[in-house]
Amino acid sequence: MSITKRLALLFRVKANKVLDRAEDPREVLDYSYQRQTEMLAQVRRGLADVATSRKRLELQARQLGQSADRLQAQAARAVQQGQDDLAREALTRRAAALAQIQELQPQHDALKAEEDKLTVAQQRLQAKVEAFRTRKETIKATYTAAEAQTKISEAVSGISEEMGDVGLAMQRAQDKTAEMQSRAQALDELMASGALEDASSPIGPHDDIQAALDAANPPDIDRELAQLKAGAAPAQLEPGKEGQS
Repeated sequence: MSITKRLALLFRVKANKVLDRAEDPREVLDYSYQRQTEMLAQVRRGLADVATSRKRLELQARQLGQSADRLQAQAARAVQQGQDDLAREALTRRAAALAQIQELQPQHDALKAEEDKLTVAQQRLQAKVEAFRTRKETIKATYTAAEAQTKISEAVSGISEEMGDVGLAMQRAQDKTAEMQSRAQALDELMASGALEDASSPIGPHDDIQAALDAANPPDIDRELAQLKAGAAPAQLEPGKEGQS
């Protein structure tokens, strides 16, 4: 296959796909119904034209018949008056009128047959158009309901996906919270065991030996209290004599 043919085929495929997406079956049905109603209107106009022509022939034949009757009466009066030439003229005209009536009859019969045929065709076409209209509305209603259901399903699917993302985010938040809580507990345990220093404690090295000595030799509160009562200042202990009394 040549490149040109492949490009043409590809274009037709793409165009058909685009048209298929853009096509709305409801619009297609409405257009088809419109075309059928236009055809029905044309048949009705044709039927009206044929009926009008038939009526015109009937009117013409009726006028010719009235003229023939009048000429017959005139011929009779002319004979009574002894005017044979005038009677002959009236009878001649009457014969011509009757001949025209005879000529109009086949045309009238043809128009009547055509009118009957168009009447039947118009009735059948009208029945088909009405049936198509009913089916069209049913299909449109079904399509609209299916379209609405599809949109609802897509919305529900979108919400489900979004809720899934939210669930994952919540799970990550819970995991991170649990991790932070575990870390805080571990830090508290390390600080309680002395493995970590409390940043809020006074700055300086922690002398655990001095703390143990201070705990073993508390200040002599009773002696200092007695000295205060005696009015004497508390005696200063010499260095190295703490704990001797």
